[in-house]
Amino acid sequence: MNSDFPSVETIEKEAISGLSFPHDDVLTDTTDQLQRRHDAERASKLGNSYQGKVTIYFQTHDGTTKRVQTTIWAVHEEYLTLKAGVTLPLHAIVRFDFQ
Repeated sequence: MNSDFPSVETIEKEAISGLSFPHDDVLTDTTDQLQRRHDAERASKLGNSYQGKVTIYFQTHDGTTKRVQTTIWAVHEEYLTLKAGVTLPLHAIVRFDFQ
């Protein structure tokens, strides 16, 4: 359990399509946003080269932080494509943990 998010719910990637996300970026600092983009690209390379999974921490529209462990297939301008074609808005992602 991560001390930054003590009560984070772990969900399956298939549940993501039923969630609502905030309209604004959950990260307000530009440096943090650039780091998130870098980490997303790294996670995609890991997923495509080694089928490696990452843990993604993200927020829903109500401010709840959730996490999912999955493979990232592609990084787009505003969202990620996960294994099985599930998409997740990049602006909702708080951070990535690499295994």
